[in-house]
Amino acid sequence: MRQPAQTAGSTPDALDVQSVRADFPILSRTVHGKPLVYLDNGASTQKPQAVIDAVRRFYEHDYANIHRAVHELSQAATEAYENARRTVQRFLRAESEQEIVFVRGTTEGINLVAGSWGRANLGPGDEVLITAMEHHSNIVPWQMLCAERGARLVVAPMDQTGALIWPEFEKRLNSRTKLLGVVHVSNALGTVNPVRRMADAAHAVGARVLVDGAQAVAHAQVDVNALGADFYVFSGHKIFGPTGVGVLWGKADLLEAMPPWQGGGDMIRSVSFEKTEYAPAPAKFEAGTPHIAGGIGLAAALDYVTALGLPAIAAWEHELVRYAHERLAEIPGLRFIGTAPRKAAVVSFVLDGIHATDAGMILDQEGIAVRAGHHCAEPVMRFFGVPGTIRASFAFYNTRDEVDALVAGVRKVQKLFA
Repeated sequence: MRQPAQTAGSTPDALDVQSVRADFPILSRTVHGKPLVYLDNGASTQKPQAVIDAVRRFYEHDYANIHRAVHELSQAATEAYENARRTVQRFLRAESEQEIVFVRGTTEGINLVAGSWGRANLGPGDEVLITAMEHHSNIVPWQMLCAERGARLVVAPMDQTGALIWPEFEKRLNSRTKLLGVVHVSNALGTVNPVRRMADAAHAVGARVLVDGAQAVAHAQVDVNALGADFYVFSGHKIFGPTGVGVLWGKADLLEAMPPWQGGGDMIRSVSFEKTEYAPAPAKFEAGTPHIAGGIGLAAALDYVTALGLPAIAAWEHELVRYAHERLAEIPGLRFIGTAPRKAAVVSFVLDGIHATDAGMILDQEGIAVRAGHHCAEPVMRFFGVPGTIRASFAFYNTRDEVDALVAGVRKVQKLFA
């Protein structure tokens, strides 16, 4: 496997970006006759050759179903899949591989916790606390659960920069709070929440803490225990891995106490028509044939990112966001949405008199891929009084030249609407 290029140190210059870009085949293509400028990493990241090769190699050489056969291919596939689980454990600095549950993605991980832990622990009068900046996947499952169990969904507000209002958050924590669901990094705003401080406050009132890490894992080192979380979820496709695979990390004692979420093969110890005995975690949450190639591809992605170095990634992306804010701020009629003091690799903005979708379509003609709309965060858009934003979200393979291309594209959008 080709190792990503890196020089010593953790300053922005520590990343050899041009060499890294060569690891991503899609970045060399053109769109509408223009070089691709891919700034939609918050929605999904591109895949390095190492991930493509790992998935292809599995299908070409080792493919078989896992866990339930004694033949050579099944043994090899099982070993590769369980090694992937151990790779995730190391990446999250979890204590045990038994704390790693493979799911389809962040959304399924949250629904699993809501459907299993939530149904077992929430009742009438209980409360689930979330923040005003959550993605729909950390709103709707809790709404559904609260409606079913007679519980109440409570929302902690944010200010006009997109940062959590701490005194208001504290006011909403009480003995009725059973779970805090919080996004680590806002997908719509880039806000980085003070998760450890929030978790400590939630634990002080006896609540459990679920962290949506979909937008965090690709940008900074995540230590689930240092964060103080009880559950942490993320998606493989947000961190240069395949779609259709993700991870739910949960504390071992919580997972063991939770009932199965789905029934089927491979999550059982024994089955009779009278009674079923379930396997221990994580198997009891992984009914049926999993996305085996997805888990293997995810492990390759995590190995790639680890070799590149998360400190170097964070430093370069910080520089890109700083430069993007500086350059975009030069454009009259552009207003940023989300200016919290702590931000990750997301820049959202609106243009006076121009709908975000129209701007996104014109930028596409210039080869520039951004996300335009509400970003599955409609309450955030309502708070800021806009139907949607133009969102440029960065990864370590993006460059200052691509920021310049975005700025030129936005100016062209404005000129066409003048």
